[in-house]
Amino acid sequence: MLSAQQRPELASGHQWVVPNRAVLSAYGIPPVQVRAARASIKIRDRAASTVLEFELYNPASHVQEAVVLLPVPDGAAVSDFRFDGPASEPTARILSRDEARRLYDQITRRLKDPALLEFSGYCCLRSSVFPVAAKGAQKVRISYDHVLEIDGDRVDYVLPRSEMLTLVAPWAIEVDLSARANIGVCYSPSHELIVQRHGERRMTLRVAPESERDPGAFRLCYTTVHAHGEPTAAMFAYPDPTIGGGYFLLLANAPKMERAQALRREVTLVLDRSGSMAGRKLAQAKAAALQVLEGLADGEGIQVIHYGNDVGRAFSAPVIKDVHTLATARAFVTSIRPHGGTNLHDALLEALRPPAMAGTLPLVLFLTDGLPTVGPTSEKDLFRLIAEGNAAHRRVFCFGVGNDVNVPLLDRIADETRAVTTYVQPDEDVEVKVARTFARLDHPVLADPVLRTVDGDGVYQARTSEVLPRRLNDLFRGEQLVVLGRYRGEQDLCFELRGRTPAGERRYTFTLPVKHASSRHAFVPRLWASRQIAFLVDELRQQCGDLGAPWGAARRDPWANPRYRELRDEILRLSTRFGVLGEYTAFLATEGSRLDDWSALTHACQSSLQGRAVVTRSGTAAVNQGENLWRQKGQTVANPRNYYFDRHMNKVAIGNIQRVCDRAFLKRGRLWIDGNSVVAKTLTPDRTVQFATADYFMLVRRLERQQKAGLLSLGGDILLNLDGENVLVKQQVERPVAPETSIPDTHKEIR
Repeated sequence: MLSAQQRPELASGHQWVVPNRAVLSAYGIPPVQVRAARASIKIRDRAASTVLEFELYNPASHVQEAVVLLPVPDGAAVSDFRFDGPASEPTARILSRDEARRLYDQITRRLKDPALLEFSGYCCLRSSVFPVAAKGAQKVRISYDHVLEIDGDRVDYVLPRSEMLTLVAPWAIEVDLSARANIGVCYSPSHELIVQRHGERRMTLRVAPESERDPGAFRLCYTTVHAHGEPTAAMFAYPDPTIGGGYFLLLANAPKMERAQALRREVTLVLDRSGSMAGRKLAQAKAAALQVLEGLADGEGIQVIHYGNDVGRAFSAPVIKDVHTLATARAFVTSIRPHGGTNLHDALLEALRPPAMAGTLPLVLFLTDGLPTVGPTSEKDLFRLIAEGNAAHRRVFCFGVGNDVNVPLLDRIADETRAVTTYVQPDEDVEVKVARTFARLDHPVLADPVLRTVDGDGVYQARTSEVLPRRLNDLFRGEQLVVLGRYRGEQDLCFELRGRTPAGERRYTFTLPVKHASSRHAFVPRLWASRQIAFLVDELRQQCGDLGAPWGAARRDPWANPRYRELRDEILRLSTRFGVLGEYTAFLATEGSRLDDWSALTHACQSSLQGRAVVTRSGTAAVNQGENLWRQKGQTVANPRNYYFDRHMNKVAIGNIQRVCDRAFLKRGRLWIDGNSVVAKTLTPDRTVQFATADYFMLVRRLERQQKAGLLSLGGDILLNLDGENVLVKQQVERPVAPETSIPDTHKEIR
């Protein structure tokens, strides 16, 4: 090991600035703070140039010297490094993985801080020393270039950053992407993006403001489309020997078709005209209906239905839109007046009963603002109507206007018909919400899509399971298909996507490599778990419908049924193992809950599900559940802070839980507890490893080989489940933490 004299950078007392993790300094020295960061990225095919700008602040009353350490991708080359103010000539160089690892070990030993272990396995950019003035700011600019990795047809860009929730400085990230061929899929599993296209081969992507404080590596991938407009596909795979294969995330872009080649639509508008719709709500609904009618092309199908106590219709059956039928439909909408109750059953029956027009994709836009009060009103009767009375397979897009709607009922109607539900809050505009949904339904290119795994001859192979969504929605031009599931075996996966087009059934095949499955793709199983939990909660919510509703005649205990107990147990297990917490499992992050008492956790989960998912069917406290579940069922982007809407529709986050690599850790005092240990129902350590000992660094090397050294980078002691063994890692870290980097409180409301 080098001495302090041989390692002047470790003896000088300067601070190590790791902008995407922390500032590491000796004890008692107020750390330099990273106030903001900006990344400007240019991607030209496989060549990427990354410019990072950081604003640093020195809270101390004396000048402090700093060195930037920045994990970078393999093959990166520094193109520029500069900072404000006079100093020696600024320099920066790239350390290899082995050099970076040795430096991390040295800093870890000296500062007794394991934070840098999160980046073990990466190359590292190290700058020369530069000053940060007392009580002053310093701007640092670093640029590097590298060639992007490819996996099949997928090109990947990764900006390494910390997964720690303590990363609070906002990161403004913008990408200018261009390619020599038309861009197909463009996707980030890590951050919400605002996308602006500039033709077929160039786009600008910007991290959405609400995602600028999200931790974790910034990931972006893209594919280019085939010359004939056929879809391209890509896949991320995460290996998991315990299930005989692993988890996959499949991406595919919709086939490209000109409007003349796309499916025509048949749209039925169903408007609630009950007395409660009087005034602003009905006026907006009528305006939305007129806007939809105008937006349909001549030759597409139209129908308008209104309902109160009874049902009225503009035409006996859907008709082709032309000048005359459009005039009739307009006059019918204009004449609608509020009156009566809510005969939701007969309105649905009338919308679903007629045969669909030949060669069309039949869509229904169904608006309601209340509970069914006239005609058959039970959820079972209405579910039966959807199951047995929709011979034309119409897609029923529901709009719940206000909070006095049966949320699980609307969700079931939409989900069973390849559609979605949109909720319109009392202060929101019905017309705007309908217009957004209708705009997404433009230009259908593949109806009734089915995805399956096949062999080289196109014969079905059962290589996947637990695939979500269970039923694919129709694909519209410009959309991306995102499918998650589990796979078996180590051979490449061959997928077949088939669906209906005006020219008949089309089949597309994609062979996607499994050999590149990597533990760095830990976002895949977590995204899968998030969708799976939403699916299970929704199953419980739907199956228990008339059992738990307060207006039910003879309420029975749903938990007496072993099927419902099984759903409850799996929701709790997945939430604990993968760290996907929401309104039903937030108690896991509460200091007072006993993680060593699985029975108590089960009871808490059951109580939460009973009071929310089973019993609460309408009102704001039901609408928030609908919003949360639709977001989760279609989740494509990491949600590291476990954001959700509470029963008052406030956006909240859950603290005391941290995702690192492929693990979830729950915090109790100074101890971080591996969710796998909780699921295994034992928190007793099998052995203890002390920080900075020979055993400790042996453990570091072992985890490095699995690309999981970051598991030791948490501040505090860690109970880690390794191959079924509970290892208690005694970190003894006394790291100075600035107030703004403290972990947020559980259920913290986001203003």
